[in-house]
Amino acid sequence: MARKPRIHYPGAVFHVILRGNAGAPIFFDDRDRYRLYLMLQHAVEKFGCRIHAFCLMTNHIHLVMQTGEMPLARIMQNISLRYTKWINYSRQRTGHVFQGRYKALLIDSDSYLLELVRYVHLNPVRAGIAKESDDYLWTWHRAYLGRETLPWLTSEWVLSMLSSEIGKARKAYCDFVNDGIGEGRRNEFHSGTCEGRLLGDDKFVDAVLEKACQRRYRTTVSDVLRVVCRMYGTTVEELKAPGKTRPFTEARAMASLIVQESTHLPLTELGKALNRDISPLGRVGRRLHLQSMADRELCRRIEILRNELLDSRKVDPFDDLTPLMTQRC
Repeated sequence: MARKPRIHYPGAVFHVILRGNAGAPIFFDDRDRYRLYLMLQHAVEKFGCRIHAFCLMTNHIHLVMQTGEMPLARIMQNISLRYTKWINYSRQRTGHVFQGRYKALLIDSDSYLLELVRYVHLNPVRAGIAKESDDYLWTWHRAYLGRETLPWLTSEWVLSMLSSEIGKARKAYCDFVNDGIGEGRRNEFHSGTCEGRLLGDDKFVDAVLEKACQRRYRTTVSDVLRVVCRMYGTTVEELKAPGKTRPFTEARAMASLIVQESTHLPLTELGKALNRDISPLGRVGRRLHLQSMADRELCRRIEILRNELLDSRKVDPFDDLTPLMTQRC
């Protein structure tokens, strides 16, 4: 099934994540990182986008990017294609560098931009490879503090949220980032609040989708089980039966994975529907997700199921809205 189109409008702010193919490294030395710097600068100059934060990890990249007239899809296609060509040329290799489609979460910048910039810059600290953001060179944290200059990056907007005076703004930013040390993973910066592609309250989501002439979607645990049973040619009663016989085991794991992706669907409800304890049910769903990162066929089945659920639950954008299933792009 075709994926839902990306949402685009000038000024939209995205949290973009690119991951290495099958979890493999994206960067092999500092030369690769500096090469990506040049490509990001080229994108800013050519496409009129703005980059408010970034973090280059060994096997994935975080960007906080604001689009101009050019859609994000064109920008990211240009960056990923050029960087793939660079890696294949410099390493005398062929094949993919990035894992499938990049993740892009459109955010309500008024509510989330400041916290998202902190979250991205603290990624090395959460990963345990740096004690403080200052210790890691491959983010734009040091530039926010005035200790580094990258002319193609933008910090004015974020700093202006803290103070109109640059010195006070940098001090407030430093304190704000330090206050976030110890904060764990924030699922909303990965899954959003609507369809896995939007982060904001209902008013923001409605305005964005109306602007993009698109509709919202909603789903229930019953919908998940119905689509999973159809995919695996089984019934809910068969899934409720004890034992670990395939394909029932994988079908239960698939239902668990989808429910855990959904910010509004409780795993306890799925456990009741299948007569299963939620701890092992949660584990099998997470295990299936990890398996899908190395199994293209399994990944394809998961994507088909997600899209079928979205297509089956279309509602009017101004209907009685409820929280929605998220989709990992």
